[in-house]
Amino acid sequence: MTTRTETDNMGSIKIDDKHHWGAQTERARTFFNYPTPMPTNLIKNIALVKQAAAHANSQLGLLDPDKAHAIQEVAQEIIDHKHPQAFPLPVWISGSGTQCNMNINEVIANLANLKLGHQKGSNTPIHPNDDVNKSQSTNDIFPTAMHITSATMLHDQLLPALQSLSESLSKKSRQWQDIIKIGRTHLQDAVPLTLGQEFSGFVSQLEANQQRLQANLPELYQLCLGGTAVGTGLNAPNAYAQKAIAWLAAQTQLPFTEAPNKFALQASHDCLVSVMGDLKRLAVTLFKIVNDLRLLGSGPRCGLGELNLPKNEPGSSIMPGKVNPTQCESIAMICAQVMGYDVAVSIAGSGGHLQMNVYKPLIIYNICESITLLASSCVHLKNFTVDTIEPNLEHINQHLNNSLKLVTALNPYIGYDKASQLAHYAYQHHTTLEEANQILKMLPMAQFKKLIDPKNLV
Repeated sequence: MTTRTETDNMGSIKIDDKHHWGAQTERARTFFNYPTPMPTNLIKNIALVKQAAAHANSQLGLLDPDKAHAIQEVAQEIIDHKHPQAFPLPVWISGSGTQCNMNINEVIANLANLKLGHQKGSNTPIHPNDDVNKSQSTNDIFPTAMHITSATMLHDQLLPALQSLSESLSKKSRQWQDIIKIGRTHLQDAVPLTLGQEFSGFVSQLEANQQRLQANLPELYQLCLGGTAVGTGLNAPNAYAQKAIAWLAAQTQLPFTEAPNKFALQASHDCLVSVMGDLKRLAVTLFKIVNDLRLLGSGPRCGLGELNLPKNEPGSSIMPGKVNPTQCESIAMICAQVMGYDVAVSIAGSGGHLQMNVYKPLIIYNICESITLLASSCVHLKNFTVDTIEPNLEHINQHLNNSLKLVTALNPYIGYDKASQLAHYAYQHHTTLEEANQILKMLPMAQFKKLIDPKNLV
């Protein structure tokens, strides 16, 4: 192994020369030797912030244009995922994310110096702190990247997937608006509704989730860039944040703005806690939907059997011909995981002390994981279940015609007690409501049939 020696304020350290990182990253690899890599999207967006900082510093005459160009060029390579092996640090590092920020600073400095004809580790002419990190602190860079990452992932991944799933369910709701079926409350027979109405409830739930997630975006668009260590802006010149954030808005095509109070965004992450809470809410909604689908599709002969779920793959290693609601099960597990992530983020969000919340990597990791998993869940549920699901009209009609809860429609005409008597008689004597009414003579048969006609009850 060919090594080189790099130094930081702790002294010198040997690094395998094939690596592009520097001394601080090498130390961190030893002291934070955990699994769970830092989210790729976060690395990309920290590099994007480095580009913005270099642009602003150059515009203000604080950074040589050649240096700024080299920093931006290497940062773009990181954004384009050309150096995936250069970022070895896990989520479980300093709660501010300092080692992650320095990892990126060192990689950019070393690669930029190579482009300018110098050696890795020379810190010449570009220094990881003095140039790449100019006008910055981890304490404003990392939360800025957290907001950008959350906003872009919501905008680009989750909201479109959620919209597509909602449209697919809405299409089924319209198609099935006239299919009358029995309702169920407490897992017991209830009054009827249409299958379209049942699915419209799913659509409305998803639409409410969309609205909640979109409502978080304006606060996510506020960035604390320029706050440096504690929010006062020490070492960040006037107009730096304004120029850098304007550049970020132009690059991302999202309306990022300078936060009105940077102390709040660096010391706490209430906005991100809210985002995670709404991701949990979506998980709760999807959990209800997939569990309903697998209940309605249970069978095929000895369950409810009102929906024919797609037959995607064999369901048993021992029972031939068995097919299981595997998409629903996999998504239910994802939803449970996201609910757990929310608990961790709630604890982390409440863990800020004075001017620093020291759970930043955990918060953004859980949000990234949740968005990725939920977006994938929406795509899978749409493509592999909702688009191809079909009603089992035979079972639907059998359950509807066999239900005793249609008797509810008689309450206004014969009263609750007599309606109960009719239902109990039918149940105890294994007859239909119509046969029970013929014997008990609660209502004239013509009126009875009209009153309990399911078409009049939905």
